[in-house]
Amino acid sequence: MDNKPILNIKSLKEQVYEYLREQMRSGDILPGSVIDMEETSKKLGVSKTPLRDALLQLEMEGFVTILPRRKVIVNVLSVQDIKNYYEIIGALESAALLLAFDHLKESDIQYLEKLNAEMKDAIDKDDFDLYYEKNLRFHNVYLNPSGNENLVKIVNTLKKRLYDFPRQKGFVKEWELASIGEHGGLVNLLKQKNKKEAVNFIRDVHWSFKVQEKYISKYYTRASAVI
Repeated sequence: MDNKPILNIKSLKEQVYEYLREQMRSGDILPGSVIDMEETSKKLGVSKTPLRDALLQLEMEGFVTILPRRKVIVNVLSVQDIKNYYEIIGALESAALLLAFDHLKESDIQYLEKLNAEMKDAIDKDDFDLYYEKNLRFHNVYLNPSGNENLVKIVNTLKKRLYDFPRQKGFVKEWELASIGEHGGLVNLLKQKNKKEAVNFIRDVHWSFKVQEKYISKYYTRASAVI
């Protein structure tokens, strides 16, 4: 007997939201394009209510702008946006590490080392998707124990804006290798129980727009402006 549930337990709004996000991530819906509400609701076989609710969430997260007369523009990621997001993520991740620092165990630090090694293996194999997945897990080791769910949600949303909008086909290998080196530096600070330096390192180096700008300019070739 097939035990597969007949109904999707997610709301229609959640399903529409995930569909639109996947379309953006894959590049089927590109920044600067227009989402036709009438056409999209017919394509998905849903009323305009769950579609409108999903679009409102996407607008709150900065992915789209809803204009009068049911016109929805997919926002373009500008270099100024990238700079702003780096500053916000740096501030929030450093705050999260400060909150989580005393709760991190030896096993957490070992897990960070394991993930960093797996990221290196992924890059050596030119598997950016695997690298990206491991990279998110690395940061979540200290984000989740911070106990601040709103902080984590904001950080994750901004990372989607940076990396899944759409997901770039290529990557800058020297950037990923430099990031792996920075991760190693952070792990060493955690081993030394150097809270202040570790917190500052996240904000002032790893998520510093100024420090990372040389790589950002190579990766974000479609960014709409240059600072």
